[in-house]
Amino acid sequence: MATEKILIAIVDDHTLFRNGVAGLMNEFDELEVVFEAENGQQMQSALAKNKLPNVVLMDINMPVMDGYDATAWLKKSYPQIKVLALSMFEDDKAVIKMIKCGASGYVLKESKPGELLEAIKTIHTRGVYINEMVSGKLIRSLAEDEGGMDFTKKELEFLRLCCSELTYKEIADKMFVSPRTVDNYREALFTKLNLKSRTGLVLYAIQNQIFTF
Repeated sequence: MATEKILIAIVDDHTLFRNGVAGLMNEFDELEVVFEAENGQQMQSALAKNKLPNVVLMDINMPVMDGYDATAWLKKSYPQIKVLALSMFEDDKAVIKMIKCGASGYVLKESKPGELLEAIKTIHTRGVYINEMVSGKLIRSLAEDEGGMDFTKKELEFLRLCCSELTYKEIADKMFVSPRTVDNYREALFTKLNLKSRTGLVLYAIQNQIFTF
């Protein structure tokens, strides 16, 4: 018996890239591309005319309606649809903003087709995916609502400030501690959560509703 395909949509203003990704993804038996759109506004129209996707691959910078607004609208109108942000660079600010808007993960545009397939399957089944920066342990925690992490008051304050656009130095100033101390808070959280990036910390905070925006 054939397994049910994961339905995906691709929203990106670069036609060659979008068509290329669609062609590559259609080669995987597990996936079906239900539509393509070049911005958030076209996506809105396409949703009314096609099968609803399980996962939307969403570019960030687009004309008319960018990835931020499109993701926020999608999560409000179709909360069951997962958004996988497509990022050209390892840009913490852009990715964190996308996560705040409702994206459940991101991949780099330079990723190999197999990596993108794995990201789509992971976000569909587990609800979250962020490159290799989120460990399997954290993914299980987010998906199954496991908890009980033991954070100090200062670590929680640092985690909250990580969700802002402040630099680590500005966070240190706001907490009235040295940059070295902030480094210690960061490394402690990385160790406790088995993470490697600030983006992972922000995703953890949002997905576990430690902080809301």
